[in-house]
Amino acid sequence: MSIRTVGVIGAGTMGNGIAQVCAAAGFQVTLVDINEAALERALQTIDRSLDRLVQKEKLGSEDKQQALGNIRTTTELAALESADLVIEAASEAEPVKLSLIRQIDEIVSAQAIIATNTSSISITRLAAASNNPERVIGMHFFNPVPVMALVELIGGLQTNEATRQAATEFVSDIHKTAITVRNSAGFAVNRILVPMINEAVFVLQEGIASAEDIDLGMRLGCSHPIGPLALADLIGLDTLLAVMDVFYTSFNDSKYRPAPLLREMVEAGYLGRKSGQGFYHYPA
Repeated sequence: MSIRTVGVIGAGTMGNGIAQVCAAAGFQVTLVDINEAALERALQTIDRSLDRLVQKEKLGSEDKQQALGNIRTTTELAALESADLVIEAASEAEPVKLSLIRQIDEIVSAQAIIATNTSSISITRLAAASNNPERVIGMHFFNPVPVMALVELIGGLQTNEATRQAATEFVSDIHKTAITVRNSAGFAVNRILVPMINEAVFVLQEGIASAEDIDLGMRLGCSHPIGPLALADLIGLDTLLAVMDVFYTSFNDSKYRPAPLLREMVEAGYLGRKSGQGFYHYPA
């Protein structure tokens, strides 16, 4: 399988980051979202991100323009017809992802790879929505995508070796490092990370320490580059809650119970950086 053209569905934080790294690596990218304004914001975000790389002399000005020229945007899924690889980066909601995979399956060729950026949902279950489930794979990027070097590759029960190999080569081509993970709720990194963040929310909820002291303690005491609550704000509290709910349901184990404060903050619309308010306040 030779990948030259890439479709990315979802122009949010993950989608625009994935589009950027693919375009910067020389791939032709079609970025799709149902909202034209979201696509405009995504291009502005990518432009600023590339500017920072130019300022740090990690990217030339001509390379920046070439990367931007490699991206086209559209609100029509049908524009993905010729894509060799489609990466679904929509919200972490199983019905949404299942619906998108069914739609992509009807548009792209039978040889095209369908990847999902899910951080917790079963790849086997998502692949079953395709008429060619052997070409579906989990391709879990980490936020912020242009900075984070890791991609988890997760095959479903149906995923064939050709798809796995092509995905591995693609990750290398966009200058990331892949690890291979067995299909299980949360996979490897989030299976460890998200319950730790959830426990930090419990510590805050119980008044054991302030948000600032929790984060400072983990940074200075455990050498974490960012505290768990600040990281929660970066990831999005709604995404974290969705992952914890998947764990709680999948494993039927009380140790994965989402912290009530986390659920309440999501209900209040305090989602972190993207809403301007989470465990910390982010002025517009």
